[in-house]
Amino acid sequence: MKSCFILLTTLLTAFTFTETVSAAEKPNVIVILTDDQGYPDLSAHGNPVLETPNLDAIHANSSRLTDFHVAPMCTPTRGQLLSGLDAARNGAINVSSGRTLLRPELSTMADLLASDGYTTGLFGKWHLGDNYPFRPSDRGFQETLWFPSSHINSTPDVWNNDYFDDTYRHNGELKEYKGYCTDVFFEEAISWMKDQADSGKPFFTYLPTNAPHTPYWEPSEYTDAMRKRFEEVEAEGGVEVTPAHKREDLIQFLAMIKNIDDNVGKLDAFLAESGLLENTILIYLTDNGSTMAETYFKAGMRGKKTQLWEGGHRVPCFVRWPAGGMSEGRDINGLTEAQDLLPTILKLTGSEVEAPRFDGIDLSEILLGKAEVDPDRMLVINYSRMPVGFEYPAPDSPSIMTKEMSGVLWKRWRLLEDKELYDLESDPMQTTNVIEDHPDVVKEMRGTLNKWWDGVKDEVNEPQRVVIGHEAENPMLLTACEWLDVFIDQQQQIRRADLKNSFWELDVAEAGKYEFELRRWPRDSDLGLREGVEATPVTDDVLLPGKALDISSARIQIGNFKARKPVKKNSKFVKFTAHLNPGPKRLYTWFGDSNNQQIVGAYYVYVNRIGD
Repeated sequence: MKSCFILLTTLLTAFTFTETVSAAEKPNVIVILTDDQGYPDLSAHGNPVLETPNLDAIHANSSRLTDFHVAPMCTPTRGQLLSGLDAARNGAINVSSGRTLLRPELSTMADLLASDGYTTGLFGKWHLGDNYPFRPSDRGFQETLWFPSSHINSTPDVWNNDYFDDTYRHNGELKEYKGYCTDVFFEEAISWMKDQADSGKPFFTYLPTNAPHTPYWEPSEYTDAMRKRFEEVEAEGGVEVTPAHKREDLIQFLAMIKNIDDNVGKLDAFLAESGLLENTILIYLTDNGSTMAETYFKAGMRGKKTQLWEGGHRVPCFVRWPAGGMSEGRDINGLTEAQDLLPTILKLTGSEVEAPRFDGIDLSEILLGKAEVDPDRMLVINYSRMPVGFEYPAPDSPSIMTKEMSGVLWKRWRLLEDKELYDLESDPMQTTNVIEDHPDVVKEMRGTLNKWWDGVKDEVNEPQRVVIGHEAENPMLLTACEWLDVFIDQQQQIRRADLKNSFWELDVAEAGKYEFELRRWPRDSDLGLREGVEATPVTDDVLLPGKALDISSARIQIGNFKARKPVKKNSKFVKFTAHLNPGPKRLYTWFGDSNNQQIVGAYYVYVNRIGD
């Protein structure tokens, strides 16, 4: 089994690429990452309803990793993709709850390619930290167009953004854009790539869409066309939705994917017309298993997003590079994962940058048909679970990662949570636990799990700290999205007033006087602390009414500073001023009612270092 351990994700290999490619010859790199679209949600994979001709065309002309795996949840996948390291090692283990932050000392795909002469651009969903030093502009991206947190209309997003004519963050400034979100991200990416091509510079474009993540909002023409298509397939007996009440959600979900496919077609047309297609490495993958596949089309797999069943983490991954010999459709078997893509891209681009150690392996020779994936390779999948139901941080929160949360993948075997073993060859739907029947298999897989855990256990649950008072971001906004081990990720949670509280893990950059402005609603809502808000119509939906709260006092603690103030009737915020010394701090906030009972933390805190 020595060969197994050579290729394990637990083994870190340091290497330097020495192959040289002149700047004029360097291939461009485009990575498209869609959100919550799984393996079944492509017509090339047999989907009975959805027609994705443009993604199918990439599938037909790519090296296809047929046993490719990501995390079952999006932030861990994003961190693994961009760092080449397991989520348990890179810090980004959850989608919220203070655990989305990619360790700031790590080099990203953008850092490494920028060091090798590439211009770098991000267009879409980042979800690896909203504040310094975790923003995309802090992590190697020179051009950035993005929104914060997990989805448009998340807690830290511009208030009431709704996918249409929204305000996004462009190179550090808020800017309004006309059009549907996915259209905007592709159009802006194409415009930027044209400028880079005109300048003769190789580019790296990262295009992570928010679609088809909830909420299911999309242009009506796509919804109408998908509903018609769905009814046609239903009439022929080709699809049945279980449970039936998910039917409308599914139609909208598929409509969002159809819009993505149209935009991929526009991107490919641009590449062809501009002469860039031949020497561009295009990689398409998704961030986790499908959210909807179990309701209508499972593609022979059990599971969905957030689950360790195969359907939760086995996703499509297509790599096309005509000039590099990857233009004919070819299936590549063997276990591969998101961590593999960064070392692979560096090799394919002939990078001369000294690379850090990776958990993933270089697949370049495999993609070119010159080698095969080691059949003895084992992978370990682990990620922090959602702390749903926890109103305050706790040492037993599901967001604390443990060894037993893992899935171990080896050949046809799947060891899940160290208690269930499945044989995909005889049981692809993972219905029969055979852990008692194969002790030798379990022993091998547990050995790998134990070795992997020993390598990550000392740092896996170490929270990363947002920096306050640094010139790179001052003033700044903290939101409950970064409350440690408590989930407040969505504007609908703010509207309905989820009564939770936690604290922020911070690092004070400089000694000085700091202002902390505590709010229940964000500034751009213009709502008072005690106010509610009526249901709000938006382009494709109606947002929940916002609940009024009896907020009569505010309290704060950071380091040795503690203070409390009453709340005036029409106040929109309460402001505290404190002198802080540099170093790690925890920020706590409380809003209390007229009976002096604590009811909720401040969902929004605006921080400003105002002097020495």
